[in-house]
Amino acid sequence: MENQVKDFEKKITLLKETRLQLLKLHKLLVDIERENYEKDNGQITSGQFLNLLLNEENFAWLRKFSTLIVEIDEMLDLSDGYTENMIEKQFSQMRNLLDLKNADEDFKTKYQMVLQNNSEVAGKHGELKNLLASK
Repeated sequence: MENQVKDFEKKITLLKETRLQLLKLHKLLVDIERENYEKDNGQITSGQFLNLLLNEENFAWLRKFSTLIVEIDEMLDLSDGYTENMIEKQFSQMRNLLDLKNADEDFKTKYQMVLQNNSEVAGKHGELKNLLASK
């Protein structure tokens, strides 16, 4: 029983660590997309950019990351706790996102392009995949 508790605690710790790395990757992607947008359209305010992130179709692919981060946060904030299956589901969703499994073409195309053109994104992507593989 004690080993099961330790294993569960390790999974929670790993989930929190992978969530943090996913958040860093998302921030990096958002910054890159803002920079690209401003090159083509001129400087915009943070509020204008937030509106684009939430509503503009060209930024929809980034919402897959933010949605997953929010789902993890909501699970971790549950007042009645969470199960090992719930944790495993989050790991699975992260793997699917990073492996581009079941991804729509727009997401695949845009994410692969950034992965190929930005070594920092590729590094963060690799770190996350390694963390998930260590589970």
